[in-house]
Amino acid sequence: MNYDLLLHVDTDEASLATALRNAENYAGAGIKEPFAIAIVLNGKAVELLRRESCQHAETITRLRGRMVRFFVCANALRERKIPQEDLVAEAEVVPAGIVHIVKLQREGYAYVKP
Repeated sequence: MNYDLLLHVDTDEASLATALRNAENYAGAGIKEPFAIAIVLNGKAVELLRRESCQHAETITRLRGRMVRFFVCANALRERKIPQEDLVAEAEVVPAGIVHIVKLQREGYAYVKP
């Protein structure tokens, strides 16, 4: 059985905060089988991972240490004129967030949109 989790964040700070709590709770739930957690940010949510203003930098660093991956949409960054270098170090830029979501679902990740 696959226990991989995909959290999709595309709106505001509250959505990201909920996704981070979901990831922490999931990682600490005592699942016996190996699993992965991916958080995909697209749309206006990409602004939330700017290094200078990220309100959740410590939580993101802690979760990355627990193998949570943070994927950020290059299209949304380009639309908002945010250089990749302005993001927190844990951010992994993918060409299109929506395509990455579909890819992860095809790989068996369960989709959750907090």
